[in-house]
Amino acid sequence: MLLQIQDAGRRIGARWLFKDASLTVRAGDRVGIVGPNGSGKTSLLSMLAGQDSPDEGRIQYQRHVQIGLLQQEIDPNQTHSVEEEARRALASLDAIEQEMRQLEMGMTQSGERGEAIPAHVAERYDVLSTQFAHSGGFEQEARVARVLAGLGFDEEARCRPLSTFSGGWLMRVELAKLFLAQPQIMLLDEPTNHLDLPSIQWFEEELSDFPGALLIVSHDRTFLRRHVTRVLDLDGHGRCASYEGDYDSYIEQRAERRTLLLAQKANQDRDIAQMERFVERFRAKATKARQAQSRMKALDKIDRIEVEDDSVRTMRLRIPEPPRSGQKVVSLDDIHKSYGDNKIYQGVEFVAQRGERVALAGPNGAGKSTLLRIIAGALDFEKGDRQLGHQVELAFFAQHQLDALSSEASILEELTRFAQHDDIPRLRGHLGAFLFSGDDVDKKIGVLSGGEKARVALAKLLLRPVNLLVLDEPTNHLDIGSCEILEEALASYKGTLVFVSHDRTFINRLATRVIEVEHGHLEDFIGNYDDYLFRKNQSEQKNPISPPEESVAQQADSAPAPSPPQKKPLSKEERKRDRERRKNKDRLERKIQKTEAKIAEQESELEKAGWRLADPEVYADAEKVAEIHAAQNELQATISELYTEWERASDELTALTDVTDSPDSD
Repeated sequence: MLLQIQDAGRRIGARWLFKDASLTVRAGDRVGIVGPNGSGKTSLLSMLAGQDSPDEGRIQYQRHVQIGLLQQEIDPNQTHSVEEEARRALASLDAIEQEMRQLEMGMTQSGERGEAIPAHVAERYDVLSTQFAHSGGFEQEARVARVLAGLGFDEEARCRPLSTFSGGWLMRVELAKLFLAQPQIMLLDEPTNHLDLPSIQWFEEELSDFPGALLIVSHDRTFLRRHVTRVLDLDGHGRCASYEGDYDSYIEQRAERRTLLLAQKANQDRDIAQMERFVERFRAKATKARQAQSRMKALDKIDRIEVEDDSVRTMRLRIPEPPRSGQKVVSLDDIHKSYGDNKIYQGVEFVAQRGERVALAGPNGAGKSTLLRIIAGALDFEKGDRQLGHQVELAFFAQHQLDALSSEASILEELTRFAQHDDIPRLRGHLGAFLFSGDDVDKKIGVLSGGEKARVALAKLLLRPVNLLVLDEPTNHLDIGSCEILEEALASYKGTLVFVSHDRTFINRLATRVIEVEHGHLEDFIGNYDDYLFRKNQSEQKNPISPPEESVAQQADSAPAPSPPQKKPLSKEERKRDRERRKNKDRLERKIQKTEAKIAEQESELEKAGWRLADPEVYADAEKVAEIHAAQNELQATISELYTEWERASDELTALTDVTDSPDSD
């Protein structure tokens, strides 16, 4: 046993975050701590790390057990390098090495004087040498370099001062220190929050080899599924329950436990109702008064079963039905973007079609957020062209969206500032869908938690119907329940989605395309995140690391050049059908472009007619007003016909594109 929690509880004022928490942790255990925001998960980790004490119960530790806590608050003004900070985790090894050097110096001096080395000195040196070697002292430089590289720090970054890094990168330094220190128990609070997908893969491999115990608070469901063997559930209402098994098993057990609890409550409610009816009926009768009194006492002693309604405190998120857009929703052509001398993109191309859900993947710093902001129109570029398709309405959720909220404004005021006039009457109902009801809407933004601010930002984003959503890490700060509700809403969304996320479950649920962004280049993969990984692995197996040049030359002399793969030739009939399809596709694309141009022209004329009516001189002339109204009606009819024609052509093109792109069409 490394540690044991016995009936521990923590409260804030009169409210209990959790009570009766009990858990025994042994080496090799992987415990996931889950629950809604504000349920006390981080408080529990602080108690286990010895930074805080429980308000009831106790926590016992094995003697000399070492505990490592992933720090969330880091001083951003430190001037020493990343490598120096990481090496602080090896201070105990440095102390051992320093003592060994002192002993070596003393033994050398004894030898020079012809004296025998004292037995206790030799024994102490042997103990220290064994401890130093066992703790990896001779490989510590390589260990530091390997761990920092795995977390995304290249050689140049390791030498930079800490003050030049963002909070997310400083969190990685703390994670590196934790791995280097090798405690028996690791306490991890949202460890994947600031990691990119390649770093998460490295991190998971390292955790798989960690021999100690892990207690993990995380909203990353893929991470929990892969690593957790037990779950401690804090329900946000003061209750705490432990579940054996992995994360999916926990979900099943929780549902079964709730069903059982509901059945027990129904039975108890029936018994209580019978007893209350008996008391009400007979307490005034002398012959039954004693029995009635007995039942009243029994009622007072009953420990009543309470079951929270799952639907009470969950977001009821529904994205407004978007207007139909053109087939090509957004395109980038020959985009060049630099930050000073750092060239991010040199001629990048990108297209998103109607209804696609495109996820951008790749390491931090590769340019995902830059590309997303260019797509959203929130960032200028030096060269190239960005085009939005016909009738495209766009909304952008940026990583800094939470910082852009006014801390002095109330939730309702924040949305009112953003809303249009006809939105005002439905603002309270809209906020209710995001768990802000009653007096909650009058709370100041500055007092909200990260999760609450994220909900406000999402409420602003989804206030009006749009057909292109551009999202940069939308699940940050949301608890698991809120992530799942957002997924459900986006899964039924009829528009086009382009997003960046490090939540692999989120990507798997939504993506129809994954674009890998790396070194200024984009590589396209059809499917979700698992499909992307599968094709990446296949590609790496087919193209292993090239051997040295001499070896290649020797192989070239001895082996015949491989033949290019032969493609089955098309029959005459197939070639004819293929030419016909491509001809129809070109014809429809030209027709759609012409129709869109006509719609734009007619809508412009309609707008001009509206401005003419606003002229007082024109408005005073009844004949002119009648002429303009007649022209408006004619324009409206023409526009309606053009839209019908455009939708018909767009549907034909979509059907034709599906046939042309299918595997059987080659």
